[in-house]
Amino acid sequence: MKTTVTEETRTFSPPTFKVKYDNFIGGKWVAPVDGEYFDNVSPVDGRPFTKVARSNAKDVELALDAAHHAAKSWNHSSATERSNMLLKIADIT
Repeated sequence: MKTTVTEETRTFSPPTFKVKYDNFIGGKWVAPVDGEYFDNVSPVDGRPFTKVARSNAKDVELALDAAHHAAKSWNHSSATERSNMLLKIADIT
């Protein structure tokens, strides 16, 4: 029996990034309350490649309010509904 090994040529495209990333709260992308962002630095070359929301306690409170609101329906959903929702999230990421 012969085994043939072939060499694959793979090309990789570098990932693309948005200029800045906001907070994801209540199903929407929202700017940080105080409008501040920080540079996200590449571990490869130490250069900034995007900006990320600099969240603070005000942003956390908004996220907690949204989570408490969402929990009302989440807590009453079936295991199947929860599973399907988590699978959809996994497909997106």
